[in-house]
Order: sequence, then structure tokens, then C-alpha cells
Amino acid sequence: MKYEQIIYAVEDRIATITLNRPDALNAWTPVMMDEILRALDEADNDDAVRVVIVTGAGRAYCAGADLNAGGFNNPADSEGSNPFRDSAGQVTLRLFNMKKPVIGAVNGNAVGVGITMTMAMDIRIASESAKKIGFVFDRRGVVPEGCCTYFLPRIIGISRAAELILTGRLFDAHEGLKLGLFSRVTAPEELLPTAIKIAREIADNTSAVSTALARQMLWKMLGEHHPMHTHIIESKAFGYMLASDDVEEGVASFLEKRPPKFAMKPSRDMPAFYPWWEEPPYINE
Repeated sequence: MKYEQIIYAVEDRIATITLNRPDALNAWTPVMMDEILRALDEADNDDAVRVVIVTGAGRAYCAGADLNAGGFNNPADSEGSNPFRDSAGQVTLRLFNMKKPVIGAVNGNAVGVGITMTMAMDIRIASESAKKIGFVFDRRGVVPEGCCTYFLPRIIGISRAAELILTGRLFDAHEGLKLGLFSRVTAPEELLPTAIKIAREIADNTSAVSTALARQMLWKMLGEHHPMHTHIIESKAFGYMLASDDVEEGVASFLEKRPPKFAMKPSRDMPAFYPWWEEPPYINE
């Protein structure tokens, strides 16, 4: 599959999506949105991919919407036939439903859509060279997008999220670490090696199906209003995996003190109740 504004590569079970408009600081366009969506689909549908890393080429991660290239536009609305949907939100929602874990490696400045697009990534790490990060929408006369009013308060808390969104001020990677937006801040040259090291921990040591289920339990349970709902799904998933080949292999590899060789595939071995969030009656079981 050919891409113009991103680079998609797979090596040793790790897919890397690189925003690739370095001369424009990887500013966001409708083409970039479409290509990221296609790359996420490609990674999610490929059993050879266990983890996805998203980063940027050059000195920025993403400087926000490219206003000279229709960065605020919605391709689906070009003829006025569909309701407007912000482009960052479409990417965030796709990330929200991924079976594969996604690591955001923020290699430089990330403003507007540049930071909101990372909200549904599972792990966000940043380079010390990310000096300008901001949810600047109110300063541009628009409103927050990319589903960040849903995700950001859940990641860093409502008071801190309100400060960042309502002021629209810029902050750096180290402040982002203190706020809990990032789990690590590294030297620039250590960013991708660190992301790959985390990805390797997942790819080399975990069941792909267990990880897909665990990822979705983490995200989808954020909206539940009682732990009983979580208990129901965890019990279904635990019972399903308990009777699976992967748990047999996981126990055997532990007892034999060797690396596991999990064989189950997300493309074919997900339980019948997945995706449970599309079936609200499960709450009453």
C-alpha cells in the first residue's frame, strides 16, 4: 500500500507509522488523516504485527493543522452531504478500537491535533526536544477536538485538563511527564530505542489475544459506572483464556523457564463476546 505523507514499515513484529512532512513540521492534512487510518487498519489486520509505534520525521512530531492544505477540512464533507466530523477525532476513535497496543513516540513539538491524536494511544513517551506542546484551540477561535475532552481528563484529571484546555498555553515534555500525559521523557537519540524496547517487552512476552482483550478492557471500562460491569467482562475474558492454548503455553513456558511461543491470533481467535461494548445488554448479565 502506497503512502505520500506517512511512512509505514514493519520490522520484527513492530509496525512504525512515521508522519512524513518534515519540511512542514508534519503539519496535519486530510491526506495524512486518511493515510494514518489506512495504516492503522493495515497494522490491526496483520497478525504479524504485535505493536504499533507512531512518531514524526524531522524535528517536530506534528505542528498542528496545516491551514494552507485544508488541515481543518473533513474530506467526507467536501460536498456538504455529511455532518462535519473533525479529522483528529476520526483517528482517535480508530485508535480506541485497535486490537494492537499503540505507543506514541513524540519526537518534537506537538500542538493542537499534534497532541490530541495521541490521546487514545496506550503509552506516550516524549523527547526532551518537545518544547512546545499545547491544546491551543480556544486561542484559535475553535474548540477542542480529537476526543480530547473525553480522554485528557481521564489521563491527567479534570482540573489539570481544564487548565491546559481553557488557557491553551504551551508546555514542554518535562511538564507533560509531571502531569501524567507522558510515561517517560528521554534524550532525543533515545526516544525510538526506548519505544522499541517497550514494544519488544509486549511482542516477545505476551499473548496477542490476551493483550487485545486487556487493551480493550482498559479503555472501555473507563466509561463504566460500576465495578460489577468490569467484573462481568473480566470474568468472561479470563474464563475464555483459561481454556485456551495460550494459557497452556504461558504456564508451560513459565515452569520450563523459557520464552513463550503463543500461537493464538487476533484475526481468528477472539472470543464470541468481542466486541462486547457494541452489545449493551451485557451489563445486565
